Amino acid sequence: MKKTLKTEFSNRQYMLSRDFEIYYYSDRQIPIVRAHTHDYYEFYFFISGNIVMNIAGESFVPSPGSMMIIPPSKPHYATLIDGSIPYRRFVFWVAKDFLKSLSDISTDYLYLTSISDRSGNYFMHKFSDIEFNTIQGKAFSLIDEIHSDRFGKDAKILVSVSDFMLSINRMVYEAKEIAPATPEPDTLYQSIIQYIETHIDEDLSLDKLADKLHVSKFHISHLFKDTNGLPLHKYVTKKRLAMCKDAILGGQDISAVAETYGFSDYSVFYRAFIKEYGLSPKKYRDEIIRNSQVKD
Repeated sequence: MKKTLKTEFSNRQYMLSRDFEIYYYSDRQIPIVRAHTHDYYEFYFFISGNIVMNIAGESFVPSPGSMMIIPPSKPHYATLIDGSIPYRRFVFWVAKDFLKSLSDISTDYLYLTSISDRSGNYFMHKFSDIEFNTIQGKAFSLIDEIHSDRFGKDAKILVSVSDFMLSINRMVYEAKEIAPATPEPDTLYQSIIQYIETHIDEDLSLDKLADKLHVSKFHISHLFKDTNGLPLHKYVTKKRLAMCKDAILGGQDISAVAETYGFSDYSVFYRAFIKEYGLSPKKYRDEIIRNSQVKD
């Protein structure tokens, strides 16, 4: 999949689009790129490779799963040490005016860029494996939509880029601003949702939740269905399937993904995936590949 959605690297350091651009690169060699600046923000997601990054005169080696935000007018460049490991990364460029239009909806879109602006320097954050898989899945979905020719394409792109940006802002905000000692949420329902999201790869049975939250499992069952409209087990399954889908789009091994997100039995995952998305995991992935190849 990555081979069909990746972009051939070039030295171009300006946007062709007015609002934003997103690229996935995978290279074993790249031309020399000198220090340069932009008049837009660059969100850089490092996946793998032997490189040295230089931003505003500071050199460092990024770790896989890390994100850097390089503000406008900040000189930067990357040096590829060797190509023994593919140099893989996402680059997301976003114009200040486009960010302003999103901030008219919610200032939450500006959380990360505001940190970078206040510090006057770049910002770096290391995501968990699950978070980074989710980010990769959203990025691949957005790139695929950009290269498609489907009904509602423009609207879908706007929804996807909005979701992509809000998701990374939320992940970093919750990691930085919500301390581990934060009191329990005010309601039991919020506690259930929070526990599920942070333990998605673990046992999430009623018995387990009742033990962890010190509440009757029957009370949890009724409360969750009354509030959410779904039985607990169906909600957990949908949540796991969504994460598996993002991970598959991010290039993860299908069988490994099932176990990573809490499906102990692959056959159960397989049947649930078909029921949810109408295709087997492999056919779903291949459909995305085929759509991108048709456009190319």
